[in-house]
Amino acid sequence: MRWLTLYARSRQVPASLAAVVIGTVLVWTFARDGGGGPADSKVPVFVLVASVVAASIGLGGQDLALDRTAAIPWRLRRAAHVLLVGVVAAAALLTARAVDEESWVTTAFIVRDSAGLTGLVALGAVLGGAQYAWTPPIAWLSYTVFAPSPTSLPTRVASWMLLPPGAPAATWTALALALTGTAAYAFAGPRR
Repeated sequence: MRWLTLYARSRQVPASLAAVVIGTVLVWTFARDGGGGPADSKVPVFVLVASVVAASIGLGGQDLALDRTAAIPWRLRRAAHVLLVGVVAAAALLTARAVDEESWVTTAFIVRDSAGLTGLVALGAVLGGAQYAWTPPIAWLSYTVFAPSPTSLPTRVASWMLLPPGAPAATWTALALALTGTAAYAFAGPRR
């Protein structure tokens, strides 16, 4: 059990968890309209992006060379870490939704977007390192918010974060990002 505590401290899990909770509360609270519900359908996506970005710093350790030469297998632990980031992000939003009785966001939407965004942040860690893992989710969110209405398949794939649950393009895009990001991070680890 001691190794788990040391791992959590080395990956800045306590600070990331505090940032996830604070970010969720702040975004959910300040984005509410006068009627008591979220002011925009983008609010749950903002909460999820804030959560995975806060947790992304933990995708790299203090010494990457030490991680790569360790006698213990890191692949399973890396995959578990990515999955835990997704579970915590989804749990934070599900908790906020439970407090807000008038929330429109569904569990399927939360799970889909949490999985896709977690895979995206894991890909960011593989491609740019943990310190830049936040850039792919922020860049994709920026495009999604300002993109034109999704009418064709490529624009639906690009706007997957905001599509309603059950949209095949969104579901497959999120699944592809989750699987690719988790596998790439588990096998390659963060970039130096």
